Amino acid sequence: MKLFVRDLTVIDASYLCEQRGMVGESWILDVVMSGELNEMSMVLDFSRVKKQIKQIVDEYIDHRLIVPSLNQAVSVAQSKAGYSTVDLLRGDKSMYLNCPDEAYCFIDAAGVTIESVTEHVYKVLKGKLPENVQGLEITLRHENIDGALYHYSHGLKKHDGNCQRIAHGHRSPIELIVEGKRDSQLEQLWAERWTDIYLGSAEDQCAVSALALSSAAKDVSDNEHFGFRYTTAQGEFQLAISRAEVEMLDTDTTVELLAHYIAEQVAPLVADGKTLDVLAYEGVGKGAMASVIGSSR
Repeated sequence: MKLFVRDLTVIDASYLCEQRGMVGESWILDVVMSGELNEMSMVLDFSRVKKQIKQIVDEYIDHRLIVPSLNQAVSVAQSKAGYSTVDLLRGDKSMYLNCPDEAYCFIDAAGVTIESVTEHVYKVLKGKLPENVQGLEITLRHENIDGALYHYSHGLKKHDGNCQRIAHGHRSPIELIVEGKRDSQLEQLWAERWTDIYLGSAEDQCAVSALALSSAAKDVSDNEHFGFRYTTAQGEFQLAISRAEVEMLDTDTTVELLAHYIAEQVAPLVADGKTLDVLAYEGVGKGAMASVIGSSR
């Protein structure tokens, strides 16, 4: 007997890529389980399936930075008990982190692909399901997006959950509606601006020299990199990342404030007096809206 659950949860995370840097991502998780019927004539109760698998995924994978530990450009070392430095060495766009271990998801692969992450999720889930579940199939897939999209990473230090981790992200569509009609040209311009972007908050910025990073970062300066540092209930988070891959905001980077920020930035491109509605998404199926009046003259 097989039991399937589609759209069981969404994994919102970021991953390290030698070519693209830090990439925000959102994957939808589908699950198929097979096994003998239990005393309730079920393989597993649907409510328990969703709760149990989502809890495991949330604990081990979701809202983490996925690190391909077999990639030669990646270096990992313990910095102190419960903390690790992670370096992604890629010339002048190298990236350096020092974070609690719970902020990372290390996978045994040379690169992060939907296949390598699927294999990791399978391994994590396989040993944690009830004994009568004998077979497990999982599928990770992207949301089908009709229009422009971008990948962004950020951290929300004021959040009381896992969003406080400094390097997690999302794959998000963008909808820019002028006078009630979507403007695909404006949407594409914004998606290109935020391709594989890290959205930093100015109040989290610090000098790179103030960060406790690996020895590989000893020559990194504020000329090429932004430094970010903050402390939350989950610990202290530190990041040095190329300025070329950052957009700095004067506010936090919640989706509500991102919608407002996008509206303010796009308004000068919209004819004076015309309405602009912004739908900013945080991954799959959720987001915020903001409305302004165009100011182009």
